[in-house]
Amino acid sequence: MDLEHLVRMANQIEANYRAEPDRILAIDSIGSHIKRFWDPRMRKQIVALCESGGEGLGDTVKQAIHKYLIAPPTN
Repeated sequence: MDLEHLVRMANQIEANYRAEPDRILAIDSIGSHIKRFWDPRMRKQIVALCESGGEGLGDTVKQAIHKYLIAPPTN
């Protein structure tokens, strides 16, 4: 899939949680959504982008990707 499209999709998910006052809940919700609903190939691309600096990704998306896809919770 086109990387620009993935960035746009990830940032749209982040936009849905912008009004959430609990930043941890927003990060967890974004990470959970990407982990549950994105195809493994899409996740691999967005992880690679995030590991190389995450150009174009919102800060909350980057944090969610790091938490859920790069260093996933161990529970």
